[in-house]
Amino acid sequence: MESPNLYDELKEMDTHLTETAAKFSHLHESLIELMEKNAELEIENQHLRDRINQITEKTDSDSPRLSKSRKNLEKLYNEGFHVCSSYYGKRRENGEDCIFCTDIIYGRRD
Repeated sequence: MESPNLYDELKEMDTHLTETAAKFSHLHESLIELMEKNAELEIENQHLRDRINQITEKTDSDSPRLSKSRKNLEKLYNEGFHVCSSYYGKRRENGEDCIFCTDIIYGRRD
């Protein structure tokens, strides 16, 4: 091989290597950015899951836990009947609410 051709090939290879190194560097930086973003999103997702669980647990603890007998009364009440002592068994007109019935079903009994 002649020296000028060898020099030209070496220079061309150097140019390709420089371009390849620049592409590699760009890809490496992009990969690092993606990994950082992914880690941030995983942390944020975990915080959101924890918050959802916290809200769900609070909602569950706030909602009344009814005994079996109160659930039966609630079912009758939802079917349109009074369960209070004043009007027990009578149909509630127009689906109106009765505070006596709701007190019996959901009221606190200590």
